[in-house]
Amino acid sequence: MADAFCPDCKRSTETVFDHSAGDMVCSECGLVLEAHSIDETSEWRTFANESGDNDPVRVGGPTNPLLADGGLSTVISKPNGGQSDFLSSSLGRWQNRSSNPDRSLILAFRTIATMADRLGLVATIKDRANEIYKKVEDLKSIRGRNQDAILAACLYIACRQEDRPRTVKEICSVANGATKKEIGRAKEFIVKQLEVEMGQSMEMGTIHAGDFLRRFCSHLGMTNQAVKAAQEAVQKSEELDIRRSPISIAAAVIYMITQLSDDKKPLKDISLATGVAEGTIRNSYKDLYPYASRLIPTSFAKEEDLKNLCSP
Repeated sequence: MADAFCPDCKRSTETVFDHSAGDMVCSECGLVLEAHSIDETSEWRTFANESGDNDPVRVGGPTNPLLADGGLSTVISKPNGGQSDFLSSSLGRWQNRSSNPDRSLILAFRTIATMADRLGLVATIKDRANEIYKKVEDLKSIRGRNQDAILAACLYIACRQEDRPRTVKEICSVANGATKKEIGRAKEFIVKQLEVEMGQSMEMGTIHAGDFLRRFCSHLGMTNQAVKAAQEAVQKSEELDIRRSPISIAAAVIYMITQLSDDKKPLKDISLATGVAEGTIRNSYKDLYPYASRLIPTSFAKEEDLKNLCSP
């Protein structure tokens, strides 16, 4: 059920969707609020992975403009039966012999989709990563390079461009063995190639410490009050001349906030959650410590409470 405004009841009421007629009906007065709606859900539940060859789905996936045939190519299956086996196997052999120009692209897109799903990224980031890889692949300049690093770098750039940045370490955790150094080199290579092709600098988006903060706090299981205080502190830190990476600043702010809360977190746990080395967090904390009274909101900690902060 969903809520909608009913003109007869003159207020928002619960509605019932009649799938057979495509009508949305008010549950209180029975007025049809919307007629002949299109049901965009699947035709039925499918258990194709569990039922062998008996797949009831009659349609394929959506079209993909990045593929030569739009992703609408036909695949000849091999049915069960006597005489049809020969015909089907012959057609199947010819199909396998025919070259599919999009085969490498399809495999690359599947790999990007798998990495995006493991990181919990939205579809727009996955589509942007596919577009970036297609542009680089069209330049014929990635042959002989680490394919896993190239795909991971495309995903990293897509996250930056969609204002949902991920750290290189997070991307590396799903990159099928590619190292941080290899992903970094691949990213620089892709940016350079596309800038030469476009004739202008490539927009990557600006990284802020706040982009990572909520995710890091969630990993540490911090309270809502502590998360809000950390967010305010990170926003105020942008007014200061702290020459540290945004990820290091976020980790140092979390370390500072947790010291003032009842649920203190050891530096080792913060390092594991953020992917920042303990020494780097200490150095960033040392830079932020003199400004603690300006960074920490008074609603979270009073002036005398700041004395509980350990000196760097």
